[in-house]
Amino acid sequence: MRNFHSTVFIAAACAFALTAGPLQAQQKGLVCWKDKAGKTVGCGDKVPPEYQDNANSTLNNRGVTVNQSEASMTPEQRAAQKADSEKKKSEEQKREEEKRKDRALLDSFTNEKEIDLKRARDIQQIEVNISAQQSNIKSMTDRQSEAKAKIDEAKKENKPVPPTVQQEYDKKTADIAKAQEHITQKRREIADKNQEYDAMKKRFVELKGGSTAPTATAPAPAKK
Repeated sequence: MRNFHSTVFIAAACAFALTAGPLQAQQKGLVCWKDKAGKTVGCGDKVPPEYQDNANSTLNNRGVTVNQSEASMTPEQRAAQKADSEKKKSEEQKREEEKRKDRALLDSFTNEKEIDLKRARDIQQIEVNISAQQSNIKSMTDRQSEAKAKIDEAKKENKPVPPTVQQEYDKKTADIAKAQEHITQKRREIADKNQEYDAMKKRFVELKGGSTAPTATAPAPAKK
C-alpha cells in the first residue's frame, strides 16, 4: 500500500509541475530522479544532491521523456566493464592472428606433401647440429681423458697437480656437460617441430575441406 501511495504521489507531482509551469518546463525541462533500485522517487526542476549519481530522466511540457541519464557506475562496475572490454579486445586480436596464420599457411603450401617436405628439411638441420655437437663431445672427451691421466699420475707420485692441467680438466668437463644439455634441448626441439607440423597439417586440411593423409613424422635421432 505504501508503494502504491508513493507512486500516485510522484505521478501527481509530475502532473502538477507540468501543468503549473508549462513554460518553465519547456525551457528547463522537468527532471524525475530514481533511487538505487531504479525506481522513480521524485520530480522537479533539479535533481537533489543525494540522487545526483542515480539515473534520471528529463520530460518536456507534454510529459514526454526527451533525455535520460544512466546511474553512475560504481568502482566495481567500472573495473568489470574495463575487464570485459580488454577481454573482447584480446579475443579479437587472437581471431585476427589466427586469420593471419591461416592466410600464411595457404600461401606457403599447395598440398600436404609440401608440408611434410618442409618438416623433413627443418628437422634435418637440427640433426646436423646434433651431429656436430656429438663430434665436439668426442674431441673434448679425449682431451678430458688426457688431463685426467696427468692428474692421476701426479696424485700417484704424490706430486701437486699442475694448475693448468686441473683447469683443462675442469673446463672440458663443463664444456661436455654444456654440449650434452644442448643435444638434449635439440632433441626436444625435434619433438616440438613434429607437433608443430602435425597441427599445421591438420589445419591445412581443415581449411582445404578435405581429410588428412598419414603424417610423415620424422623420427628423433638415436641417442649416442
